[in-house]
Amino acid sequence: MEIIDIEPGDARLTTELLPVLNELRPHLSAEDYLAVYDEGHPQGLRFTAAYAEAGECVGVAGWRTVANTNRRRMLYVDDLVTASASRSTGVGRALLGYLERRARELGCTALHLDSGTQRRDAHRFYMRERLTIMAFHFAIELD
Repeated sequence: MEIIDIEPGDARLTTELLPVLNELRPHLSAEDYLAVYDEGHPQGLRFTAAYAEAGECVGVAGWRTVANTNRRRMLYVDDLVTASASRSTGVGRALLGYLERRARELGCTALHLDSGTQRRDAHRFYMRERLTIMAFHFAIELD
């Protein structure tokens, strides 16, 4: 498996990563995805893809480093998804391992992610990978 960061403007964002990302974010159009990356990249947003030996994209992670008063510097994972046909094959573990290594390289004290309460299979995976439930995430939708 090959894991690589994909820069803004790379055609693979919509042709290869977006179909996998849409399994987690089905509402995300190609235009919205590119607009988010164009705006988010200067803020630290990155997308990383996992490719199987046959060359197809089988996993995607969207992530950034964040400085805050809680952890000083942490790597925050916005998106972590494995293509449904490739689940339970080590893709998620490989991506998470890559992100943990990047966090250490970037001087982060922690790796954090949020996961929807309905995603029980993902929660089991995260707990197997030594992540713990640290907090509740509260939100209000704005008009």
